[in-house]
Amino acid sequence: MIDFHIIRQYNYPTLIRFGAGAVKELPAYLKANGLYKPLLVTDPLVAGLPFFKEILSDLQSISVQVFNEIHKNPVKSDVLKGGDLYAASDRDSIIGLGGGAAMDVARAIALRIHHHRDLFDYDDLIGGDQFVTEDVPHFITIPTTSGTGSEVGRSAIISEDETHRKRILFSPKLLAKIVFADPLLTMELPPFVSAATGMDALTHNMEAFLAKGFHPMADGIALEGISLINESIVEAVKHPSLASRSKMMIASLMGAVAFQKGLGVVHSLAHPLSSLLDTHHGLANAVNLPYGMRFNSSGFEDSFRRIARALELKEESSQAVVKHLFELNYKIGMPTRLREIGVKEEHLEILSELAFADFCHPNNPKPVSQDDFRILYREAI
Repeated sequence: MIDFHIIRQYNYPTLIRFGAGAVKELPAYLKANGLYKPLLVTDPLVAGLPFFKEILSDLQSISVQVFNEIHKNPVKSDVLKGGDLYAASDRDSIIGLGGGAAMDVARAIALRIHHHRDLFDYDDLIGGDQFVTEDVPHFITIPTTSGTGSEVGRSAIISEDETHRKRILFSPKLLAKIVFADPLLTMELPPFVSAATGMDALTHNMEAFLAKGFHPMADGIALEGISLINESIVEAVKHPSLASRSKMMIASLMGAVAFQKGLGVVHSLAHPLSSLLDTHHGLANAVNLPYGMRFNSSGFEDSFRRIARALELKEESSQAVVKHLFELNYKIGMPTRLREIGVKEEHLEILSELAFADFCHPNNPKPVSQDDFRILYREAI
């Protein structure tokens, strides 16, 4: 049994300080690196929580500027405001503290500081990574949820303000210098957030494992991530302990490392729900995960047998995996139908168009047409 009270260090590839109380090392780290004027990027909810005030208290000897004017599905104007504040207040580093939204905005601000083209010129889907030529400010991440794993990522997903079309900003330069992964910061999360972010992490690991292409290291990481989530998600939601919260945070980190192999149909189903209806990303993944896995099951029976083993199911089959996912959503209070989160018949056509245009499904193990998306949404509604 691992003692999660002990702070441990490992690299993959980012330097990670993991364990209860790891965030307490932040002030000493900043001073040791000559950083006295960080821009701390977070979201409005986290900025009002007791642990955030404690972190600021620990940083009293450092001139911290807080930026929390971000949307739950971040848009370009959030990044531009944060970048302007960084310049106007003469900052020397950036700390992303929170869930995926805060991490994405912090990372995009880090990109913008020394790269002055239009932000979306750096969109990886149009080859924009070629323009990421300069260094970025010293960048630190501190996760407060166990879902996106953005703290170890190299990309930021930012939407256009008007159309809400999602863009990907990507470069290895955008990796954090260090991650302070402290499971104590997740102990007070409400059950809904724990459940939704936990299903996001599960989706990352499952889709990464199934994604087409060859990446045996990502496959192994994803399977272990699935196993850790299976061990801990129900307890983390219903009766959180340090062990369950720690395992979920580890699995979240692993999912984000594994999905460098790719994602798939579930994320392409989920992204339009966030764009069109402002649905929480983890919730959108949770509802769509069983349907997307059922779509992928035919022809990939061996892969599903390995997933079933990671989930410790008695029957090692794709049908058992899909059944388990529906039951898991029910156990942790997640809906199993899109109509429960406000999706209506009249939304299906535009959702299908947006899903087909999404950047994730080309890595799905089997092709997905616009008609397939329409059928999947109809099944799920």
